Amino acid sequence: MKRILTSKAYALIVCTLIAAAFGVGLTMAATTEPKEAKLTELMSKDLTDLHGKEGLMLLIEYPPGSTDPIHRHNAHGFIYVLEGSVVMQVRGGKETILTPGQSFYEGPDDVHVVGRNASQTKPAKFLVFLVKDKGAPVLVPAN
Repeated sequence: MKRILTSKAYALIVCTLIAAAFGVGLTMAATTEPKEAKLTELMSKDLTDLHGKEGLMLLIEYPPGSTDPIHRHNAHGFIYVLEGSVVMQVRGGKETILTPGQSFYEGPDDVHVVGRNASQTKPAKFLVFLVKDKGAPVLVPAN
């Protein structure tokens, strides 16, 4: 009888170790998946007194560790941080960490070389208001 209990205990330990290893593998796989920003269009409005221009308001949500590719907007961009902290930099400028209530500006000729969540554990959320050519893409990949 004692041997059966020992075999059951051994089997339970082996199963627990296998399950734990499988769970760690799943956790590691989940942390290596891309952490893409979520973009939500809040408002778009033709700016009738600025021929051919439109205003576009976006909500950007960065999951922990999210990073943008290098890009440009070909627009005037006004950024306002709602929660968390984000790191922004345009080519030739300084890297800046923004926290709730702080803002950032990108001009139509700026190349956005750094855009990321400053945290690996907490999400970040910010508003973007663009004044751009009507119908032009929100962002364009850049080098």
